[in-house]
Amino acid sequence: MKKIKKLLASLVFISSFIGFSSYATNFFDPIDKQFDMGEYLAENAYGFLPVPIIITEPALGYGGGFTGVFLGENDQQRERRKEAALASLDGGAQLLTPSITAVGGIVTENGTWLGFAGHQHSWLKDSIRYTVGGGYGRINMTYYPFGNDAITNSTLNDKGIELEMIGFGLMQNLQFRLADSHWLLGFKQTYSKPEIGIKGQDKLNEFLGKWLNLSPALSAVGLTLVYDSQNNFMYPTKGFNYHFSYLLYRDAVGSDYKYDAVSLVGKNFWELTNKFNLGVKLEFEALANNDSILPPNAYPYIKLRGIPSNRYQGEAVASLEGQFTWEIDNRWSTSIFAGIGSATGEASDLFSADNQYSYGAGFRYLIARRYGLRAGIDVAFSDNDSALYFNIGTGF
Repeated sequence: MKKIKKLLASLVFISSFIGFSSYATNFFDPIDKQFDMGEYLAENAYGFLPVPIIITEPALGYGGGFTGVFLGENDQQRERRKEAALASLDGGAQLLTPSITAVGGIVTENGTWLGFAGHQHSWLKDSIRYTVGGGYGRINMTYYPFGNDAITNSTLNDKGIELEMIGFGLMQNLQFRLADSHWLLGFKQTYSKPEIGIKGQDKLNEFLGKWLNLSPALSAVGLTLVYDSQNNFMYPTKGFNYHFSYLLYRDAVGSDYKYDAVSLVGKNFWELTNKFNLGVKLEFEALANNDSILPPNAYPYIKLRGIPSNRYQGEAVASLEGQFTWEIDNRWSTSIFAGIGSATGEASDLFSADNQYSYGAGFRYLIARRYGLRAGIDVAFSDNDSALYFNIGTGF
């Protein structure tokens, strides 16, 4: 426990070392006297939460990075949240989520580097939500073209090809609340254009470029439908969040390929007692109306802690993950989780064979009580790999 507290305290040192004026900030909560960055984030104009990134998955190689998370409020919102936080332990966390900005970057041993930024804002008492994000960099990642049911029982199933992708990607999503309900209807746009090649094979890439599109533009627009009844955006313990999207990739919006993509992500949280809660996440992604071979970054993949990104891809992908959390006290919590995923060529074949499993455990610390913001570490395992994650929120 002492080592963990030293880790949390080091986050403050990082912020102040950069040169931001934090000398007048109290890093201990006035209610429970515990380490807390809530006042620093709220009262310091340059205050941010420094989040380290540790990359341990073989798909990218070992590496790390850093993300700065900024929370934005006006003076009236800030004062109201402060009063609510002083009145009760979870008072500030129950108010509307402030605007969130994240800026960061990563570097790994295999030559991967990436810079990214994102922002989320809401207006009119959360009646309108807007999210925008983007990144630019070089991604060296192993893809497994025969990793699922393309060649059954073949020795090629575990053979990957390390690709190099240099370029950028952008996303924006605008949502409108339907009356006073938990439903939001929105519009989404995505765009990416990487230069793709086999790493270290310049002559081969030059030859392949005569026959294949090695600079594919993937651009889409579509609709989103969201149901959100979570009790807290930062760290929900009860409520539901379902996000459905249907995107059209068309040449009219700048895409080199024509197909549709459907996605459904559902997060469910139940408070079993005042100390224990259960979370369940389900995810489904599929490509539709696709009559061509797409670039490797277009295919969905299993997203579970402990399973490397892009390791298991397909035209249809689904996963189910459960997490059981023990709230040790108002600051500390620990959890165990497990998941199952499937990637196939047809949605009807999901979970029929060759399922992938993962499991792990983690902890969270309430690092900013007035916002209900928790940060911590998860350790996850699958059949062939393991990974360490620094996470903000539940891990879902």
